[in-house]
Amino acid sequence: MRVASKSVDIQKIEVEHVTIHCSKDFNAVKSNLESMIPRIDDGIFTLLRYRETARALRELEALPALSIFGFRDHGAAVQVAGLQRQAIQYDIGNPLTATKMTRHRISAGLYAPIRVLLREDSDGVAFEYDRPISTFGQFGDPDVDEVARNLDKDLQAVLESAAS
Repeated sequence: MRVASKSVDIQKIEVEHVTIHCSKDFNAVKSNLESMIPRIDDGIFTLLRYRETARALRELEALPALSIFGFRDHGAAVQVAGLQRQAIQYDIGNPLTATKMTRHRISAGLYAPIRVLLREDSDGVAFEYDRPISTFGQFGDPDVDEVARNLDKDLQAVLESAAS
């Protein structure tokens, strides 16, 4: 008879959090972001599911640097608590960029795509996210770090542009 065993490892990491404030209206910033970063075509994931890897790769290579994978309307959700807020959490990334990291460290999949919050509160409108280089940096892999640095630059540039 075999006895099952388990182990739990806990590691503390330092994460750099970015907030990009802007003076624009929430809906204008939302519209800017969604016009600059297209929604990903879920058909790509169907191709991968059915092992159509060559065709999927061609389609993935044609994607822009960043795509919106999905979103959650946290502003609508807090209405159950009687609050009126505007806040949308986006999942933003690129499947090929993710595989450039996960091929080296599969655990990098925990942070891909990147979560970005667009919110409006008493401080005004802002984007918030955790810098990819700090979240992916925990793996101590130079190949992952190089991709994360490029993702950092692309993400910050598009968010600053959407906010201006």
